[in-house]
Amino acid sequence: MDSISLANAALLERFGSAFNDHDIEAVMGLMTEDCVFENTNPAPDGTRYEGQAAVRAAFSAFFDENPRAIFETEEMFASETRGFVCWIYRWDDAGGHVRGVDVFHFRGGRVAAKLSYVKG
Repeated sequence: MDSISLANAALLERFGSAFNDHDIEAVMGLMTEDCVFENTNPAPDGTRYEGQAAVRAAFSAFFDENPRAIFETEEMFASETRGFVCWIYRWDDAGGHVRGVDVFHFRGGRVAAKLSYVKG
């Protein structure tokens, strides 16, 4: 792995930790000003949020509505411009979960896009 890919893998790890901590300031600090987030809902295409304000609002609402949300990484890969994380999203102690993948686009050492997809 080249140094940029290694740096982007570390970026994904920091992003995942901040997201699991529901630390909106840390999450948004890792994203570009013109960032994009594509949610999994509603089917079939999800909702697209563009820019720091819109993405912050979407993530903040998710954290507020899902206070026990946690994403466990199953597999992760990063290159110079792209990355992916296969994950299990858990929301309760009763076993509620779903599996999915996020496709990331990187620019300037930050996350420029997080495109989310879910199984089922």
